[in-house]
Amino acid sequence: MHIDTAPRLVTPPLLLRLVSVAASSIGFYLPLSVVPMLAGPAAGLATVSLLAATVVVELVTPQLVARAGYRWALAAGLVLLGAPAVALSFDASPAVIVAVSVLRGAGFAVCTVAGGALTAMLIPAGRRGEGLALVGLTSGVTSLLALPAGVWVATRWGFAPVFAATAACTLLALLSIPGLPRRTAAAGRDHRGHRGVLAGLRSPAVTRPAAIFAASTTAIGVLVTYLPLATAGLPAWVAPAALLAQPAAATAARWFAGRLGDRHGPARLLTPGLLLAALGTAGLAGGPLPMVAGALLLGAGFGVLQNATLTLMYNRAPTGGESMVSAIWNSAYDLGMAAGALVAGLVVASAGYPATFLLTAAAMLPALALIRRDRRPEELSRTGRGA
Repeated sequence: MHIDTAPRLVTPPLLLRLVSVAASSIGFYLPLSVVPMLAGPAAGLATVSLLAATVVVELVTPQLVARAGYRWALAAGLVLLGAPAVALSFDASPAVIVAVSVLRGAGFAVCTVAGGALTAMLIPAGRRGEGLALVGLTSGVTSLLALPAGVWVATRWGFAPVFAATAACTLLALLSIPGLPRRTAAAGRDHRGHRGVLAGLRSPAVTRPAAIFAASTTAIGVLVTYLPLATAGLPAWVAPAALLAQPAAATAARWFAGRLGDRHGPARLLTPGLLLAALGTAGLAGGPLPMVAGALLLGAGFGVLQNATLTLMYNRAPTGGESMVSAIWNSAYDLGMAAGALVAGLVVASAGYPATFLLTAAAMLPALALIRRDRRPEELSRTGRGA
């Protein structure tokens, strides 16, 4: 008689962790496009300050976890991510918007890094892929719904309900924290991770896929920051529909790219993914239907690049280099979004929104040269693991 000895995947601590996963996703995405709407001319500054704070705090969060433990770190992240948003209901000056964005970015960084490490500890090693898929599904679905929902609520009932809901979701998730492990991460007590990141930054086999991915995240930064402003004179459904289409297409395309990449190699997906993303970004310069279609294509290309670039980087990293890959890939994600929002903010004032979308699409195309240069098998052999 066969007895199934596979370790149990869904445990009470993991279910509690999914509560904070959903809460942090809602807390980040619900006001992500609403704050730029409130900021107006300072929209780009709001997004840049949010993402810059995220990148900086990501680098120091391992030390925070080592000192305070998972529970305190995750609780601090949830508070910083949600509570400061309420201040925007009373004061929408540029200084307050930037301050709130910095605090929220710091909170999101702590939730991502500390929560990610905790999640890995709660998932059995033999079922890690399945467990991470479950966590990714939780995060993906909530972000897919929260991003357009924030804009929809803001256009009908104002900004205050969005900020109140952001704070409520993140703070209520604090009730799930006591059921999580309090163990600290031993890796946070040394600096080997920092040396690993520096070594990864010197490896073109790792940095090229990250740079290719960053080219697409610039368009995402432009989309979430300026699309609601660009649709001000259009029907009210356009911005929510586009902001729903992009993450929905990205989620589906990421799953499809994973299956296709396993069969034919992820490197083959880089060119079609980048071209799809550029074509979709150009479509944002059109009317209502082209905008939604463009967001759909941008999301599809972005999802393909998400999976293909991360898979390539993990395949090329030496054994034990997973943390290095995660740090570089996530930094490329955040820095690309911040760069897109910042540069687009300088262009919008003089060129307008349609021209800004077209220029963003054109700026992505030079990454095709990186894709062509990336196909060098000798670089793979030097990293210690083949693709």
